[in-house]
Amino acid sequence: MKRTIYVVAVAIFALSCKEKEVSQSATPTQKEIGTPTQETTQTTTVLFDGSNFDAWKGYGINEMHEEWTIDGDAMMFTPSDEGGKNIITKDAYKNFILELEWKISEGGNSGIFWGVHESPEFKEAYETGPEIQVLDDARHPDAKVANGTHKAGSLYDMIKPEDGMIHPAGEWNRVKLMINHDTNIGKLYLNGKDAFTFPVHGEAWDAMVAGSKFADWKGFGKYPEGHIGLQDHGDKVWYRNIKIKEIN
Repeated sequence: MKRTIYVVAVAIFALSCKEKEVSQSATPTQKEIGTPTQETTQTTTVLFDGSNFDAWKGYGINEMHEEWTIDGDAMMFTPSDEGGKNIITKDAYKNFILELEWKISEGGNSGIFWGVHESPEFKEAYETGPEIQVLDDARHPDAKVANGTHKAGSLYDMIKPEDGMIHPAGEWNRVKLMINHDTNIGKLYLNGKDAFTFPVHGEAWDAMVAGSKFADWKGFGKYPEGHIGLQDHGDKVWYRNIKIKEIN
C-alpha cells in the first residue's frame, strides 16, 4: 500500500514539473503580445498627463501649434483656418506599447500615427506613419466606405475592428497599441478588448499596403523607428493619459 502511494506521488510530481515546463515555454510568446508580465519589466514614459506639452512638437517645426491647448486633464485640438497642424513626439520609438484615451467631437475625424519619419521630403505625418483611426462613426461619411477600414479603431484603409468596440462621439475611448519589429507583431486593444493583430513589416505587411490607398506612397510604413503622431483633420478632438513603454 505504501509503495502504491509513493508511485502516485512521484507521478503527480512529474506531471507538475511538466506543466511548469510548458507554462515557462509559453512565456516568450506572452511577452511578445504585451501581457502584464512583460509590461512590469518596462519603464513607463508619460507623454501627456494634463500638465504640459514637453514631450510634443508640431510636425516640421520645433514648437507646438497653438491650436493644441490643455483642457482640464486632456489636450484639446481646436481647428483653425489653416490645416496641417499635426503634432508628434520629440522622441522616436521602434518597439513599444502605447496607451492613451481619445474623445472625438460630433462628426469629427482625427488619428493616431506611429513610425512617423520627420523630413522635408514628406509634408505631412500621414505620408509615412500608419494610422489608427479616430472618428465619429455615426456621423462621419468615412465610416461608410472602404469596407469598414476607415471606421474608428481601424488600421486605416487596411484592417477594420469588430462592430461595437468603440464608444460614440463625446465619450472617451481607450487605445492600447503594441508595435514590436523584433517579433513582427502589431496588436491593438480597444476599450480593453482585443481588436486585431497584424504584421509590422515584411511580405505580409507589404501585401496589406499594396492593397490599400498607400500602395504607391514612397515612404509609407517604411520606417521601423519613428515618432508617435496625432492628427489635425479639421475637427475638434481630445487626447489624455498618454504613456508609452519601450520594449527591449
